Amino acid sequence: MEVNNRMTPEQCQGMEDIRREIDTLDRAVIALLGARFKYVLAASKFKTSAVTVRAEERFKAMLATRREWADAEGLSADAIEKLYSDLVQHFIAEEMQHWQAAQALPERPALMAKITSEDGDNHTNSVR
Repeated sequence: MEVNNRMTPEQCQGMEDIRREIDTLDRAVIALLGARFKYVLAASKFKTSAVTVRAEERFKAMLATRREWADAEGLSADAIEKLYSDLVQHFIAEEMQHWQAAQALPERPALMAKITSEDGDNHTNSVR
């Protein structure tokens, strides 16, 4: 995603300019988080258990990497770690619900076989 700020921080003439540019950045950050969330939900189809949804080791490694990225940008590694920890814990909870709901659904082929075998008539063309 490309961010189209009208001005650099140095070009801003007052608080109105600053706030507009910060809002532009925040909108882009939120859009990126929305895109990230879609990947989290997509990942749930590759998970085989609740343990793999939680992925404790991956979570720890991800936080360590985000700390490094924060340092490289001159940001507080502690603040970025807290932000990502909170965000990803929320995403994990959402992914867990998504994964659990998917586990509760019967497989489509099994459902088709069941429908066909229950009345001896083939309804596969009418069930979509």
